Amino acid sequence: MHLYLGQNPRTLYLITGVHQEKQGCPPRALIFRAAETVSQVVVEFLPGDEVSLSNAVKMTNCIVKGCLGLISVDNDIFLAVVTSATEVGSTRRSQSMPERVAKIHEVQFYCLTSSAWDDFTGSQETLVAYYDSVDTIVTRETHPQTPSPPAFEHPCVPLTKILSSGSFYYALEPYWDISSRLSVRLTRGGSAPYDIGIFDDRFIWNEYVVRSLLDFREKLDPLERQDLDRCQFIILAIQGYVGVSTMALPAPPTSGSPALVTLSLISRLGRKRAGTRFNTRGVDDDGNTANFVETETILSTDSHCMSYTQIRGSVPLFWEQQGLQTFGQRIQITRPYASQPAFERHFSQLIDEHAAVHVINLLGSKENEATLTAAYASHLNRARNIWDDELRITHYDFHYAVKMAGHDSIMKDIERHKSISDCMERFGYTLADALTGELITKQGGVFRTNCLDCLDRTNFVEDVLSRKALEQFLSVVHLEWIHAGPLWNYHRELWAENGDALSRIYAGTGALNTSYTRSGKRTLAGVLSDATKSVSRAYINNFQDKGKQVAIDMFLGNLSNQTQVNIFDPVHDTVRKALEERISEYSTTRWCHLFVGTWNVNGRPPSEGLRPWLFPRDDNDRPDVFVVGFQEIVLLNPQQIVQADPEKKRAWELKLMEAINSRRQKSCDYVVVRSEQLVGTALFVIVKSELTPVIRNVEGSSKKTGLRGMSGNKGGIGVRLDYHDTSFCFITAHLAAGHSNVEERNADFQTIEKGLHFLKGKSIASHDNVIWLADTNYRIDLGNDDVRSLAEQGEYDALVAVDQLKQVIDDRRAFVGYEEGPLLFPPTYKYDVGTDNYDTSEKTRIPAWTDRILFKGKMDLAVYSRAELKGSDHRPVFGLFRTQVRIVDAVKKAALSRLVLEAVLAAAPGERLDDKIASLTLPNQTADLPPPSTDEFAWWEKLETHNGRLVISPIYLEDCQSNPFDSPGNSSLSLSSDEELYSRAADLTGLQSPITPMPVNSRTIPNTDYL
Repeated sequence: MHLYLGQNPRTLYLITGVHQEKQGCPPRALIFRAAETVSQVVVEFLPGDEVSLSNAVKMTNCIVKGCLGLISVDNDIFLAVVTSATEVGSTRRSQSMPERVAKIHEVQFYCLTSSAWDDFTGSQETLVAYYDSVDTIVTRETHPQTPSPPAFEHPCVPLTKILSSGSFYYALEPYWDISSRLSVRLTRGGSAPYDIGIFDDRFIWNEYVVRSLLDFREKLDPLERQDLDRCQFIILAIQGYVGVSTMALPAPPTSGSPALVTLSLISRLGRKRAGTRFNTRGVDDDGNTANFVETETILSTDSHCMSYTQIRGSVPLFWEQQGLQTFGQRIQITRPYASQPAFERHFSQLIDEHAAVHVINLLGSKENEATLTAAYASHLNRARNIWDDELRITHYDFHYAVKMAGHDSIMKDIERHKSISDCMERFGYTLADALTGELITKQGGVFRTNCLDCLDRTNFVEDVLSRKALEQFLSVVHLEWIHAGPLWNYHRELWAENGDALSRIYAGTGALNTSYTRSGKRTLAGVLSDATKSVSRAYINNFQDKGKQVAIDMFLGNLSNQTQVNIFDPVHDTVRKALEERISEYSTTRWCHLFVGTWNVNGRPPSEGLRPWLFPRDDNDRPDVFVVGFQEIVLLNPQQIVQADPEKKRAWELKLMEAINSRRQKSCDYVVVRSEQLVGTALFVIVKSELTPVIRNVEGSSKKTGLRGMSGNKGGIGVRLDYHDTSFCFITAHLAAGHSNVEERNADFQTIEKGLHFLKGKSIASHDNVIWLADTNYRIDLGNDDVRSLAEQGEYDALVAVDQLKQVIDDRRAFVGYEEGPLLFPPTYKYDVGTDNYDTSEKTRIPAWTDRILFKGKMDLAVYSRAELKGSDHRPVFGLFRTQVRIVDAVKKAALSRLVLEAVLAAAPGERLDDKIASLTLPNQTADLPPPSTDEFAWWEKLETHNGRLVISPIYLEDCQSNPFDSPGNSSLSLSSDEELYSRAADLTGLQSPITPMPVNSRTIPNTDYL
């Protein structure tokens, strides 16, 4: 097909080409133009003879393969089209309907809303070539000498680079789904033709940008929809690797000619927690893991098609690697006590999908990896009562095994290990009849393999498991091929290419150990190659991947400030508006109570109990969330600024939990969901343990402001989270010191407010509720004696009038839009430590309210005060907040959406649509229940009675076989008299001896294996 541009109005035309029409596609045109509303597009699907191109110009000489979708970048709308792709091969070559795959080489973006980028569109090939040259330098395993990019570049260049990297693939035929494995496709099959709108959305990477076109497709007439699919205007792309090798293998003795066999490998990289190595680790709250890949080995012959599936993915816990990472990687488990819900969601999804999962954990015995392994095993043990035999784990220290016996030992160890070999036999593989497509056997479980990055070690072991599965199939169907050299040579090459491809996507270089995978030997050249790859990875992951991560998030629609492009549809626009106005009908609210506190501890360790601060009113207080910020938990000397001591943060965390857990009348438990440290500043978020399943998307971030952003002696830390469907952001900070440095403090605030970002483009301002708890360092502009005198007399209004922070807020120079409670307590700084006396040192600093809590959002501040802890030269400050969190009922929302849509579609000409929509109500879910009782009326007073007895409708007794309070006939409780009960008791010769408790460490865990 070809792409044309028309003017007045600006319009893009995708027109089928002569070659397509010769292959049976109808002449058709897909037309795009911008609508009047921002981020909306008008799309038409017309016969080719109804489109005039007399005033249109061809935008590219390339044959367009199809459209990936629409995306909004910098307030402009762009159409993404594939302009170069090559066929990889057919994964089921012998079928009457081959399943061919194409690799995307080039994607270009054409602007619908502006002509400013027309001149740059033609040069995107040059830009892709420029970035390819950078990748080539990196691939040579040397330090990249990156040339300067163009000074003024197309806004979609980062997206172009990712999509043109050679890691995206799509199905060349519209009748098969590349995102789903063979067993799913065959199960989904039948007589009905395949619908491209049905796919595995975990693996379709352009789902966000193509969603509006798929919705447009659904609204077409069935015949038009069929034409749209046949012309392949819409491309659904996966990222990962596809390799196809066709070979001739010896035929059985019954036939003299060799058999043509196709061996394929399809790796589908998940998009739901996508990103680069150090930027995306672990699991999210929905159970999606980083670097999640489903890899399918397919062997296709004239008579059979065999498929074997494996998965890999990051350890499904909340863990990160922050800061500069070299070869000794530092791991932080960010929510050690709140990972279980996400952990269980992850495995619940896998078991629903694959029936059973056997985990092979390849992490080693080094400190960081051992910590992850211990946490992994602990979480899995807690989940045993859910799945029992459906979930098993084997721990295998890959590095130790290689160190002791070389790479050859891996295959032997896996073959010898009974738990793995048993599961290989039990899981089996998928087998289908090549002629009929009938499913003969279906794989009954899956191996989930992981190491730290899920790249090198994981790929090596998956290669071994894939070979074992093929041998298992061949031993039944084609025993003569088990020792066929060409088959295993191709198999090794495909897995080596697979390892390199997935490693380049996630880590920026080819995989380690692939020289052994290819040749079966470990050589000096391979060792040197692995060493240079490691150096290149360290450089790329630390200094280049952040920009790539932003581009990935933009393409996937993960940035918080993104607006999805919609196709103009007045009907659905009306539905969306009605849903926004009636949110209270499909959602509820619940109260959330928060304790927020801040304290500058002057570099001193914990020395006194924190309960008077954390429970200022009563030990019976049970806030849902504690948010506690500290400043100067370490002395701000050069050594600590360069490398802060994490033990100080741990000491304060222990002190906090000790105070919370030692309260009287303890009725609930609390867990730390996130803690962060930036030199001397630390932030802790602690929640009720019962709330961990609904506290989601917890993230931490920091921003340095000292020495113009290079030093962390001053700066801020943020933690954000979603509580049900309401977002919170908490920031603790230590701003610039010095009485007269007001503008420096203002600048620090602006730097943190604008520069502190979370994943997926979220900023401080993008949250429903924001709380600052900080040592702001703002002072009081009054003489020392006057301040002390007024503070002693409790004349706080006079001090507030000259408070620097109040002044800058009034002048809108900082903290614009934030509120603060009334200052009804004495200034919190500076005291002689251990006393109630303000500073008596030589400097005799002026007392000030340096420690403050400010907030914005829909929150009620019930108490704002300070606690009389004297272990520092500051007094701690606290605020008790109450707010409502919203809980959206997705089922009710969908039901209301359908009601409104039906009402709009059924509206008659001239009918007042607003009134009709306003009169709609959701169906009563409790229509079969009586109305609630009141003081004047009780529902049971109107029930039917007969001779004073309540009449119960037979419908309520259908499933009731007997009185649930009756005891079984042979039970001692069914005896009818006291005498019988006494006789029964007399027959008891003795009581059962108590059960001897078994220590936890002595229990056997049959589903966990160690190699």
